[in-house]
Amino acid sequence: MLKKRVVTALWGIPLLIAVVWFDRPLPWFTVFIAIWGLLAAYEFYRLVGVSGIYSLTVFGLLFTLLIIVSPHCPSPLAAPLLVTLAVVMPLIWLVLRQRVDGAFTGWAWMVAGFLYVGWMLSFLVDLRLEAGRNWVFFALFTTFGSDTIAYLVGRVLGRHRLAPQISPHKSWEGTIGGLLGAVAMSLLFTLSTPFQVTLSIGQGVVLALLVSIFGQIGDLAESLLKRNTGVKESGASIPGHGGFLDRMDSVVFAGVTVYLYYTFIVL
Repeated sequence: MLKKRVVTALWGIPLLIAVVWFDRPLPWFTVFIAIWGLLAAYEFYRLVGVSGIYSLTVFGLLFTLLIIVSPHCPSPLAAPLLVTLAVVMPLIWLVLRQRVDGAFTGWAWMVAGFLYVGWMLSFLVDLRLEAGRNWVFFALFTTFGSDTIAYLVGRVLGRHRLAPQISPHKSWEGTIGGLLGAVAMSLLFTLSTPFQVTLSIGQGVVLALLVSIFGQIGDLAESLLKRNTGVKESGASIPGHGGFLDRMDSVVFAGVTVYLYYTFIVL
């Protein structure tokens, strides 16, 4: 497992840096997030059974794509309008088709997937557009630092289970290691380099702790989803990491955390 994670990182991290860094002739980060979001949303719908209702899957994927790219729309009404349409249009469709069996449950899961995947990922796109690439790097690499150190410390020192009913392999030792890993990574972004963000060391530490805490909560939230649906991984597309939905669990929570911190504290 560790070898596969390292191999994936060797090609995945340079690709990620490139799509965040370059924004001409296309907004490559938005394109990357849109593709990732569509694949993750489909995995979500497959897990919860929505993929068996073709029309709801189409609605879910369509609105996931639209909400991810919505930060490029100058109108402040774009996101609220899309959320409203995503809630109302599929329900109207089901009523008109007079589908009864599993319709409302399927609709509820469709909306949940749209919000969990599409809405949450849109904050990363917003962060890239409003704050710039260095803030996206901060969100991503602080999360990676937290996840990596938590994984390694948990494997070596993990003795006390964090949430055995949800994820039996996660430990308090790994959680603490993740906090320290996030802080260590965040300090690199306070140095005078091309990747520096406008944070003092103290602010960097606070934000890193928030990123790690909410990122690990996001990881547990997806573990809860998988436990409820009876699967170990959402897919096998990314060696050592599972599926696209598996890899975005902590990242989406971190993206929202950094975006809100930047918007309400830094600006």
